[in-house]
Amino acid sequence: MFLICGEALFDFFTDADSDDSSSQLGFQAVAGGSPFNVAFGLARLQRKSSFFSGISTDFLGERLVRVLDREGVDRRHLIRVKNASTLAMVQLSSSGSPNYAFYFKDGADSSIGLTDLPQLEHSTKAIHVGSYSLVVEPTSSTLIKLIEQQGDNRLVTLDPNVRLKIEPSLELWRERVDRFAQHADIIKVSEEDMASLYDDEEGSSQAAKWLEGRTSLVIITRGENGVSIYTQSGNDKVKTDPVEVVDAVGAGDTFQAAMLCWLDEHDLADARAVAEMTPEQLRRMVTFANTAAGITCTRRGPDLPYRHELPEG
Repeated sequence: MFLICGEALFDFFTDADSDDSSSQLGFQAVAGGSPFNVAFGLARLQRKSSFFSGISTDFLGERLVRVLDREGVDRRHLIRVKNASTLAMVQLSSSGSPNYAFYFKDGADSSIGLTDLPQLEHSTKAIHVGSYSLVVEPTSSTLIKLIEQQGDNRLVTLDPNVRLKIEPSLELWRERVDRFAQHADIIKVSEEDMASLYDDEEGSSQAAKWLEGRTSLVIITRGENGVSIYTQSGNDKVKTDPVEVVDAVGAGDTFQAAMLCWLDEHDLADARAVAEMTPEQLRRMVTFANTAAGITCTRRGPDLPYRHELPEG
C-alpha cells in the first residue's frame, strides 16, 4: 500500500483562444490536485494506494470521493471537513502549458491538523508527499509530523511541485522543501521548480546537497529534454521520446505514480533497495515513467494511463 498525502481539488479548464471580449467564460471541471492524481494514477497502474487529505462535505467534495471510489483508491484516511473545496482555474496556452489561478483560502485540503494523523498499517510500505500541501497550514506541519513519526521504516518520496500562486514566499518554500527532504529517500522535481526555488535550472548543485543526507535518488524532469538522474555514486540522463502534446497537466504526477509502480513491480519499493539500484535499473524505471507521462501529455487534463497501456518495463 502506498499512502499519498496532499491536496485534492477541482481544476476548471478554459482555453487561451476563447473570446476574451465576451462576458461569458466556459470551463470544463476535472478532479485533480497533484497528490490526488498520484493516488488514482497508482490505482490505474494496479497498485494499492490510500489517500490522506482533507476533503470537503460540499458537493464538489462528494464528487472527489466518488472519483476515488471509482478509481479504486482506499479512502480510510480521508478527513471530511466543512471547509469549502479548493478550486484551480486553468487557462491553457496554444502549446498546452497551464496558467493557474487558485481559490484556496481555508480550503478543505489545507485544514488537516495533528489530531487527524493516521496510525499506518504494516502494509503501508511508502509515503508520498508533495505540492502546495508542503507549505499551507496546518496541513504542512501535520505532514512533517507524519513522516517524522512513521517514515523511518518506509520509503518516503517527495515532489515539491511548486505553486507560487498559493504561497509566493520562496523563502518559505525552500525552508519547507528542505525540511521534508531530510526525510525523503527519493526527490522528484521538475527543472521549472529548480529554477523557481534555487535559480538553478540544471539542479546538480542542489541535488548534491540533498544526496548528503537520507536522500539516495534525485530525479529532475526536463520535459522534451529528458530526465536527469542523480545518485550518491554518479549521474545519468535518459532521453524523452517526442509525443503530440495536447497539454502537460498531470504529466509530472503520472511520472511519479509510474515510478512508484515500477519500483513495486520489481520489489524495490524500499529505502535500502532504492539506494542499491544499478544504473541500468534506474534507466529502466525512468524510461517506464517517461512513457507513462508521455501518454498523459497526449490527452486533455490529468487523464493518467492504465497499466495495460504501458510496456512491461
